[in-house]
Amino acid sequence: MKFNAVRNFIAVAERGSLRAAARHLDIPQPAITRSIHELEKELGVPLFERSHKGVQLTPMGQTFLRRANAACNELQLAKEEIGQLRGQAHGTVTICLSSVPHLALLPEALRPFRARFPGVALRIIDAVFPHVEASLKDGTIDCYIGPLPAQVPVELHSEKLFDNTRIILGRKGHPLARARSLRELVDAEWITTSITHKAEEELGPLFAKHGLPAPRLVMRAQSSLTFLVSMAYSDLLMMMPVQWVQIPLWKDVLEPIYVRESLPAPPICLVQRAGMPLTPAADYFCTLIRRAGGRVHPQAPPH
Repeated sequence: MKFNAVRNFIAVAERGSLRAAARHLDIPQPAITRSIHELEKELGVPLFERSHKGVQLTPMGQTFLRRANAACNELQLAKEEIGQLRGQAHGTVTICLSSVPHLALLPEALRPFRARFPGVALRIIDAVFPHVEASLKDGTIDCYIGPLPAQVPVELHSEKLFDNTRIILGRKGHPLARARSLRELVDAEWITTSITHKAEEELGPLFAKHGLPAPRLVMRAQSSLTFLVSMAYSDLLMMMPVQWVQIPLWKDVLEPIYVRESLPAPPICLVQRAGMPLTPAADYFCTLIRRAGGRVHPQAPPH
């Protein structure tokens, strides 16, 4: 199987047409068509369904794409790793962080990483685990740092950095700002983000534990900017990690609602592919994150 054929296949799959792939790769379209036919012949299955609108992956094509992406990512990482071991500090480290490591860990890791690897580009994604699980598996993302669901796929390795707790936040002057129990918040509308594929699992079990009806989840988001804007310009509430009130960046916009119930949070973990080494640059970034995590001691909010 030729590498160029795999590269051409990925380009066609990502762009939806042979012509667009040819433009992207700057090679003649007949060469791409020929390489796709050779690949399909070698595999013994059709990879694309052709129509006047372009091409779409067949189920077999979708399966092959996952493996093809992983293989190409590995080759790129191998190239970067060799270069970094030879002292050529270049390449890219791609990290996914939830809001807690953005606030509590990244500030301590960023400067020493830039000092050690000034020629390495750092790409940071703001998301939680379900949205990057596939990218972790195929090597598109080097590691994820944040909360995890109870079950992690066997292809991934996780390590706990620290335990955490949460708090409820709303806009300054929120009409429920003086509430002191979850029962007083049953009629509120909530934003949620979830570390599982079911948003209702974020708040539902907590309310059920205290004999309360399920909360009204009216918005689901992953971006911290979305959280801030949505809470600042509405009466939506959100249950957030306690680090959000330990950082004074938005103290004039949001305020905590201190309820008497305990609001446990999933621990913050570092996740990478099992059995696959990181590049020196990615490994150093993870080392910095571990050091920063060892200094985090979340304090429970007052009740």
